[in-house]
Amino acid sequence: QVQLVVSGGGLVQAGGSLRLSCTASGSILSINTMGWYRQAPGNQRELVATITKSFSTNYEDSVKGRFTISRDNTKNTVYLQMISLKPEDTAVYYCYAHCITTRGMKDYWGQGTQVTVSS
Repeated sequence: QVQLVVSGGGLVQAGGSLRLSCTASGSILSINTMGWYRQAPGNQRELVATITKSFSTNYEDSVKGRFTISRDNTKNTVYLQMISLKPEDTAVYYCYAHCITTRGMKDYWGQGTQVTVSS
């Protein structure tokens, strides 16, 4: 019913920058919250950042001051601008959207995109 398409990711040296984007499509009435999660090898999936439809943001402590989440409600798109990347940021990053559709309220996930930061 709802699809999330992710673009971005890649390989970057420590201290570099990357920008991820995720666009939602389908029978969407409203998207309350969008966000990014990540999972590194051997680790659990963790929240990176979220943003509400009114642009209130929340960040995991280790990325505060380095990552910026934003969204364009006219395009149903969420972005994650990452600067000053560290090797410990290496993970598969997942897009998340909490959507209201004609069938109710539900969480949706996009495909993972690999972010690799070399030392």
